[in-house]
Amino acid sequence: MGDVPSHADTADAATTIAGSATPADLNIQSRNRHFASAAIERRRWVGGDPYASAFFNALSVTFPKGETFFMKVLKQYRDKVPEKLAREIRGFVQQEAVHSREHLFFNKQIEQADFDLSRLEQALTDVIDNIGSMPLIRQLVATTCLEHLTAIMAAEFIENPTHFQDADEEQRKMWLWHASEEIEHKGVAYDTWLHATKDWSPMKRWATQSLFMVRISLGFAKNRTKGIFDLLRQDGVSGPRAWFGFMRYALVSPAPFRRTLWPWFQFFLPGFHPWNKDDRDLIQLAESEYEAAIMEKADEPDAIAPIGDCRKPGRLPRVA
Repeated sequence: MGDVPSHADTADAATTIAGSATPADLNIQSRNRHFASAAIERRRWVGGDPYASAFFNALSVTFPKGETFFMKVLKQYRDKVPEKLAREIRGFVQQEAVHSREHLFFNKQIEQADFDLSRLEQALTDVIDNIGSMPLIRQLVATTCLEHLTAIMAAEFIENPTHFQDADEEQRKMWLWHASEEIEHKGVAYDTWLHATKDWSPMKRWATQSLFMVRISLGFAKNRTKGIFDLLRQDGVSGPRAWFGFMRYALVSPAPFRRTLWPWFQFFLPGFHPWNKDDRDLIQLAESEYEAAIMEKADEPDAIAPIGDCRKPGRLPRVA
């Protein structure tokens, strides 16, 4: 097999010279949205559907610790990359800090709805501890793979309105906001990976990231599925009913697993870069869904507070 990707070499050059292969006019910055005051109205908050609710609840459990880990990894490269990419890493870190904050609030509400998240959180901690024990470059490629999974799910959630059809309104807006920023910074980890491996051969880079993507994807699917069935059991859905219902949800309609299979596979293609598909229109589409509510809240006291204490709604967490 010959060297992979002529475009990979082009992306390398773009990263080395310009600092990033992300579109030059894309400004990655945190919108500092806050939804902590938005209570979950129903235990099955996604349209009364136990499978959809369990899917998003299990996904939400991963965000506070997972995104904190991503921030920790990329911050270690911030002073080693070109200026443009360094700016994008700073934007990435601020966005992820706010995502982590908002999902901590969301997860507290899941617990207040009488769900036990301890087993899901322990499984996640074990995975992060395992990845965190690896050399930094492997932590970076793992981050790159997980960011691709997050970005393709984000695009699916915005593009396919059936995911949040009849969901609690404020929670729908929170997920759309989060998804829009995941799309916005989808190239940052990958560009950092390209820069960190600029002295590698294209074949070595491709083989390493491909093997990690397979490993990460299998673990992600396994652990999220176990978490979903844990939550379904707590919601009174178990046995064949749980399996049939979830498989129908995941693969038939709205089919988040089936519909993201091709975008997932593209990671392995010669010339892959997250911004090969420019889907900034989805960011604008998501913003049109939640912006009106944000503007209504802008007049409320302490709607946007100074940078500092992340325990209070509306405050931007410190991201040293």
